[in-house]
Amino acid sequence: MEKLQRIMLGHGMLVVLVAMMAGFMLMFSLLGGFEIWPGRTLEFAVYGTAEGWVRAHSGGAMNGLLVIAMALALPKLNLSERMQKWTAYGFVYVAWSFTLFYWFGNAAGNRALSIGDNVFGASDIFGVLGFLPGLPSVVIVVVLLAVAAKAVLSDRSH
Repeated sequence: MEKLQRIMLGHGMLVVLVAMMAGFMLMFSLLGGFEIWPGRTLEFAVYGTAEGWVRAHSGGAMNGLLVIAMALALPKLNLSERMQKWTAYGFVYVAWSFTLFYWFGNAAGNRALSIGDNVFGASDIFGVLGFLPGLPSVVIVVVLLAVAAKAVLSDRSH
């Protein structure tokens, strides 16, 4: 179990790190570049919208923290060794696939909310790359959270 926890903690921290990079992208998006000295900005454009970077920053941080919380909770869950592995690797997959969703979705015409065109815009490769890995995750995260909640609440040994 300790190995699984270490894997989850490491990936959770890396997902939070990528979320912090999205915070830089948010700053660059809002400022139109990077202030190298007070009043002097190195101007450059970043893709996406400020709103998309807010979602990548805050959503990514929350997903990374979810993986970290589940890693710390893992010993308290009354799960078989097989289910511990599914839980560990499942949450790692969910966090990374949602990270891809946020980053590619911010570049996508349709916000990566569907494979095809939608009310936000036309489909493109960025939309597909953001949507497809995240699609299984919307089910995986709900199932794993339900399994974990059932495991901890049904454990009568404590």
